Amino acid sequence: MRWIERFDLFLFDLDGLLVNTEKLHFDAYQSLCNQYGYKIPWNFTQYLGVAHASAEGLQEALYPHLKHGGEWSKLYGEKKRFYQEALNGGKLSLMPGVEALLNALSDARVKRCVATHSTREQIETIKHWLPILKTIPVWITREDYDEPKPAPDAYLKAIELLADPGDRIVGFEDSFRGFKALQGTHALPVLICDPKHPQMKNEELSNVRCFSSFEQIPANFK
Repeated sequence: MRWIERFDLFLFDLDGLLVNTEKLHFDAYQSLCNQYGYKIPWNFTQYLGVAHASAEGLQEALYPHLKHGGEWSKLYGEKKRFYQEALNGGKLSLMPGVEALLNALSDARVKRCVATHSTREQIETIKHWLPILKTIPVWITREDYDEPKPAPDAYLKAIELLADPGDRIVGFEDSFRGFKALQGTHALPVLICDPKHPQMKNEELSNVRCFSSFEQIPANFK
């Protein structure tokens, strides 16, 4: 994993990139909709296509069917409760190649940070079940910045806190909107994504640096 020596600061998303929480999010939205008598007409892959495309995609797709449940903010709060309950159950695992990468970064004492839409409460639960994540010293959570991805606010906050002049910065995302957020900074953006993911049909992702997992990043990557 010699390629990590070419960078001074590593930026990471969390959900679906480091940890397999995307399925728990999907299950939480299903539980929310079931509570109001609506069945989501998607499989998991189709859900990812909507969730990863834009910050408002899920709200726009689901809220018309759930309006009798109240404002979207209330409904989203209920979804968060279902998700937190799933996290408390501990059904979590690292994505392929993550453990080896985090160990290598820790050994090298490289600057590294997670910038996520998750809340502090969610992060603490995830780190409880996956202690290796505690080797990442800095976490930018949803409470720490203004606009969610695709706005670059979370990553700009991380760079402001950690970057020194001249640092070579690399950022990793698994979603289109997260990738757009990285593009709003001077970090080198990298997409970690299954080539069969629906978002890969987006022409804006046709010539980006993309690997199916961290394990597939070549030694000569720079």
